[in-house]
Amino acid sequence: MNFSTFKPQHFLWKLDNGVATITLNRPERKNPLTFESYAELRETFRALNDTKDVKTVVITGAGGNFCSGGDVHEIIGPLVEMRRKKDSAGLLKFTQMTGDLVKAMRGCPQPIVAAIDGVCAGAGAILAMASDLRYGTAQSKVAFLFVRVGLSGADMGACNLLPRIIGAGRAAELLYTGRAMGGEEAERWGFYNKLCAPENVLQEASTLAASLASGPAYAHAMTKRCIHDEWVMGVDQAIDHEAREQAICMETMDFERAYEAFVAKQKPVFKGD
Repeated sequence: MNFSTFKPQHFLWKLDNGVATITLNRPERKNPLTFESYAELRETFRALNDTKDVKTVVITGAGGNFCSGGDVHEIIGPLVEMRRKKDSAGLLKFTQMTGDLVKAMRGCPQPIVAAIDGVCAGAGAILAMASDLRYGTAQSKVAFLFVRVGLSGADMGACNLLPRIIGAGRAAELLYTGRAMGGEEAERWGFYNKLCAPENVLQEASTLAASLASGPAYAHAMTKRCIHDEWVMGVDQAIDHEAREQAICMETMDFERAYEAFVAKQKPVFKGD
């Protein structure tokens, strides 16, 4: 996929100096997802594995909201109709497809920064959770509200990923109750890395993404993969794993460039190789 000329159908895309910005763009409905936008997002993040043009990704929403989750009319209604028809295979196909989006986000080598304002609910909260870093606003509301529509909190990996971010007890409360977590609470609990003013949140997230994009891309990808892989490892196994992976990073030109720049008292220019 040529990301410099990429024109998705179901969200906005901008690529600038290695920073790709995905904007969910249905502001009149608070940017809900559809079957088609789920699938296109999944395929986009999968394709990021095969490009060197994109170094980092910012995901945000238009019109003062991040994402209100699955579209009630275009997703929830059809799913209820599947239930009525006892289409178990269709329901499973949908839940597996949405889970594949999270797998693609966690599996792509680029760090993902979410810029969150306003409503961030349901699948929108999952997109934020699946990102590597999250900048939010005090007025934002994050809700894993699946229980409020008669579903479990076990959706798209939430029971695995959310406890990693905010702790098991806090995650359990949000997933059992479906209540909204305010912005200041989200920062205090570690869900947000930083609180920003609403008018600045996208710019600050983009600045962070640009800073990461100017860093050693191969090493960043290694960090992301190790954070993911080591969740199932014991400490000793993780130490051995990191020894092997770090040794591989020491074989890169970026490692040598950093040394030479230090000796010359210059700032290193990383190229990702």
